[in-house]
Amino acid sequence: MNIEQATTAHVDDVTSLALLLWPDNERDPLRSEFAEMVGADRDQVFVAREGEETIGFIHVSIRVDYVEGSTTSPVGFIEGIYVLEQHRGQGVSRQLVEAAADWSLSKGCRELASDTELHNTDSQAFHERIGFREAGRTVTYIKDL
Repeated sequence: MNIEQATTAHVDDVTSLALLLWPDNERDPLRSEFAEMVGADRDQVFVAREGEETIGFIHVSIRVDYVEGSTTSPVGFIEGIYVLEQHRGQGVSRQLVEAAADWSLSKGCRELASDTELHNTDSQAFHERIGFREAGRTVTYIKDL
């Protein structure tokens, strides 16, 4: 298994995986977003490849606005991470996070942040296993005007 920086050749695979992570999205707009990230300065996508198959991805960005729990700026932020179910539990996500951390360090970050939904206890346990500490919990509201 290899971790690689995504290129335009990976955009379709990453989009397919991202739709498994975020099924409420539409393919074409999501594909366009990932295509714009290839070579971007503040966003990076890494892919996990097993032979010719893309089995996972991570999207990391550089945030300069406030990130809950951070004490520095800029902060690397994991926007999304996904590994095909049959490849979970094999260290793929850990290696993707390590690639994101290394890239964030190269961009001047001293912290890497992430978030997950309150009900996603599997993701919470994963984050804690690889060294993240909980920085807070949020319930978000919106009102139509």
